[in-house]
Amino acid sequence: MRTLRKIKNTMKNKKTTKQTTKSRVEKQGSMQSSTAPSATKIIPMGSRVLIRPFTKEELQKKNTFGIILPGNDSREKSEQGTVLAVGPGEYRDGKLVPPQVKTGDRVCYSKYGYDDVTVGGEEFYLIKEENILAVLK
Repeated sequence: MRTLRKIKNTMKNKKTTKQTTKSRVEKQGSMQSSTAPSATKIIPMGSRVLIRPFTKEELQKKNTFGIILPGNDSREKSEQGTVLAVGPGEYRDGKLVPPQVKTGDRVCYSKYGYDDVTVGGEEFYLIKEENILAVLK
């Protein structure tokens, strides 16, 4: 009799755990899709950061100095972008050091310090945190 009750209780606990896990996954999926729908499949590892580079139009709107050099912008890639996802950080001396940037930050990064990733026809950059030069406020 007691063993039957124990079995029923453990089965109830497993069902409850599965339901809470499903609800957590649904909540996380809805949170991720609000930032960038096509970038939800990319999860940076270690101290890497996922960045969506600004387009030329976005950069021209943000520049205040007004000087445009002809011929340069067609070849050059953007060196600024928005942080879409951040890895957990890296271990130093046995302790996890979290990244200093967070999702939504506008950053300036090194010209040659990134890896191109294309998902759904949209281009993203995976960058080590050490290659981020500044956070733009």
